[in-house]
Amino acid sequence: MTASTPTDYAPNRVRRSHDARSYWRAALVVAAPLPWAAMGLVNVLQPFAGDESFAATVEKVRDNLGLVLATSWMSLPFFAFLIPSVVAVVAATRRYAPRLAAWGGTLTVVGFGLGLGALGGGGTPLAVVTVMHGFDVDTMARLDAAFLAAPYALVAGLFWITALIIGQALLGLALWRSRVVPVVFPIALLLGGPTHPFVPGGHIAVGIGLLLAAVGYAGASLALIRTDDDDFDLPPIRHDYGEEGEQSGGHAVNKRFDAPPTGT
Repeated sequence: MTASTPTDYAPNRVRRSHDARSYWRAALVVAAPLPWAAMGLVNVLQPFAGDESFAATVEKVRDNLGLVLATSWMSLPFFAFLIPSVVAVVAATRRYAPRLAAWGGTLTVVGFGLGLGALGGGGTPLAVVTVMHGFDVDTMARLDAAFLAAPYALVAGLFWITALIIGQALLGLALWRSRVVPVVFPIALLLGGPTHPFVPGGHIAVGIGLLLAAVGYAGASLALIRTDDDDFDLPPIRHDYGEEGEQSGGHAVNKRFDAPPTGT
């Protein structure tokens, strides 16, 4: 085509896409502390911490079946919002502590994702099913042990522990380094997130550790509340609509790729 060749491109109209940045900020604000607070309450209220034998867990479930069933509903926000809570910390810190946010977010998302996918079939849920349906405890205990000994479950458990300890420690350091919230929040995340499975004191101590982690993750919520949309993300890309395109079906014309050549 030369400069004098007629062009088939019609004049374009420009329409800005809807801006959903406020929605995403609000969603992450809600998601950040929710899973940790929910699982913290589950651990405080349920009479076990998951470190007992399967038979002992079954006995405690049998003695407290109503409480266990009621509090089990509270574990749903944990599974639903665990990874979004990590994304919230990354979103709040990535511009201020980019490497810590990148490494912490990557390790934690991958580890938690693998853990949720492979570690959710045994333990307390299996004990609840055993009690509710009257299954043989010894048989179900062998099933639980076999599940936990499966190679993919062992690998997922390794990634889960890596995310829990190293990934969350890096996220806490990112929140500290970024200085977007008072220091009490990253300290709470560092103390409650990586350490809660190892603190002495049984299920109540574990629950308190998780609630402390929830305070740390709430720091990301506070930072995102203070962030305006332009600092949170770029605005939506505008779409160019040609009149000819509208007549042939209204398809969007991306100006960067479909614009007519110039100067040739």
